[in-house]
Amino acid sequence: MALSASVVEIESQPDCWARAVDIAPTHAAALPTPGERVAVTGCGTSWFVAMAYAALREEAGQGVTDAFAASEFPVDRDAYDRVVVISRSGTTTEILDLLSALRGRTTTVAITATVGAPVVGLADHVIELPFADEESVVQTRSATSVVALLRASLGEDLTAAIADAKSALAEPLGALPESDQFTFLGQGWTVGLAHEAGLKLREAAQVWTESYPSMEYRHGPIAIAEPNRVTWVFGQAPKGLADDVAATGATFVTNDLDPLAQLVLAHRLAIAVADRKGLNPDRPRHLTRSVILSPLNP
Repeated sequence: MALSASVVEIESQPDCWARAVDIAPTHAAALPTPGERVAVTGCGTSWFVAMAYAALREEAGQGVTDAFAASEFPVDRDAYDRVVVISRSGTTTEILDLLSALRGRTTTVAITATVGAPVVGLADHVIELPFADEESVVQTRSATSVVALLRASLGEDLTAAIADAKSALAEPLGALPESDQFTFLGQGWTVGLAHEAGLKLREAAQVWTESYPSMEYRHGPIAIAEPNRVTWVFGQAPKGLADDVAATGATFVTNDLDPLAQLVLAHRLAIAVADRKGLNPDRPRHLTRSVILSPLNP
């Protein structure tokens, strides 16, 4: 049986990340420079990527970096030297509206997987990643390739992360938990990854998922933890959290892989669960590749 587009795209991630790292220096003039005040924005998965990059850039000491869902961007706030918008298709209504509103007011950079998308005519700078584009509606490699590009632009060496992604693809799926409820947690830049992992299982496999900053989990969300449910931490777990989850009977998941490679594991899990349910992960219900709204349907 032929592999689904989603599986092929997930398995291509290490190669895509390597290509993103290779081209990062060629886009140095477009991407934020140290000291600039920056906003990053997107919709859905791209918003979670924006959250991850914003945290990474601030952690690297390169300047104030805020992340917004495109629909919630404070357009009247003239406080940014550069705005980075992320959109796989480059056609999303909220992104195009935002770029139009910012045109001539601040420098904008669009990162897209689609060559010649409408964002090209609206942004001051465009970074195209066609090698990371996808046939599947559900984003995997396009999003993680943007993260790889942006991490490289901050001076990170992704050699180990790419190796970890290959390990994540080789790990037996039987090692991953089976459950009808997952809660994903993260700290700093991995909060965005936790949100994205939750979204992937909801989109592809219709699984009940939640996601939070790790330290917030004990402030209420842990109430749903019980046997046969899973709490999965991206990156380092806060002290004592594993014991707190164990006391509920829920399964606690963490590992030493680079957090972006952990996301590859979550991608694989989403597809496996979808397959068990007889769902098509390439075409989830109610979803389209891009959300394009009519003027009467904001």
